[in-house]
Amino acid sequence: MSEKLRPGVVTGKDYEKLVKACKAGNYALPAVNVTSSSTVNAVLEAAARNKSDVIVQVSNGGAGFYAGAAYPDGLQGKVKGAVALAQHVHLLAEGYGVCVVLHTDHANRGLLPWIDGLLAEGAKFREKNGKPLYTSHMIDLSEESLEDNVGTCADYLKKMAPLDMSLEIELGVTGGEEDGVGSEHTGADNPKLYTQPEDVAYAYEQLNPLGDFSVAASFGNVHGVYKPGNVKLRPVILKDSQKLMSERYGLEEKSLDLVFHGGSGSSDSDIKEAVSYGVFKMNVDTDLQYAYSEPVGAYVNANQNAFVAQIDPDTGKPLKSKYDPRKWVRQAEQGLGSKLDGIFSVLGSVGKSLAQD
Repeated sequence: MSEKLRPGVVTGKDYEKLVKACKAGNYALPAVNVTSSSTVNAVLEAAARNKSDVIVQVSNGGAGFYAGAAYPDGLQGKVKGAVALAQHVHLLAEGYGVCVVLHTDHANRGLLPWIDGLLAEGAKFREKNGKPLYTSHMIDLSEESLEDNVGTCADYLKKMAPLDMSLEIELGVTGGEEDGVGSEHTGADNPKLYTQPEDVAYAYEQLNPLGDFSVAASFGNVHGVYKPGNVKLRPVILKDSQKLMSERYGLEEKSLDLVFHGGSGSSDSDIKEAVSYGVFKMNVDTDLQYAYSEPVGAYVNANQNAFVAQIDPDTGKPLKSKYDPRKWVRQAEQGLGSKLDGIFSVLGSVGKSLAQD
């Protein structure tokens, strides 16, 4: 029986307990990229409905959007946007009755100043509240040499560990593009899309003494959706990495905390196989963007007069009840939530929240 946790944002040792419970229970949590209070609320609502814990994450671009497109200072806007989003989640998550992981998505070398700003804000938040602002940050230097990638990640893990934070790294390249960060590597036979277990072992040797970390190991993943045949997922790479860790370092089975990037468009069988090898987190963005947007288009089509005039030209009646943003934004939230229902199910996390009743 897994140890119960207080509902709300989990960090530090509670986060490590949550990850351990996922792997022991052979399930994973969806990591949903959010851009607004509306998308945050839709994710929390779906998690509560499914009695599943969840990961709320934001990209650099999403953080900038949260602050407002007109915010005058680009970098500060993205820092403040990420802070505002995190404060929103901290304020509301406990009320939804589930455990929530707060995470930032892909940050390449050019975005490290954003991470620096968030670490400074996280330290201030922790001093005041006893826990960090974010559970974890991701640093994606997968396009660089293994040594430069892991060396820089080690420098940042030394800063994060004293704040009770975890670090996510990427080994190998996830193809496609995610909110301005990514790679053109998409061919099914491109070796850059497949992480070598020896690279994982190197990262473990360098990072394990420093603090808690997870690995986004590439096994053919590509951001976005794609034509059949363009991508060949090989989850067995994850199995081989776990096996090497156990044999070389005497670690227990599924000792690595693994992350599945590019979950949108993946088959249920590939997802379940990856989870069986110790994946505790699967990123989903593209599918959920569409799930959020599609109902809005359908609503507009069904209520066209309300989006060209305030008074119905056919009946002469006011149309405020139709174009009220709460109506069509709510449609979007329900669309996202409905899609998430299926993702929670495939990942096996339904009914498995560690949050105390």
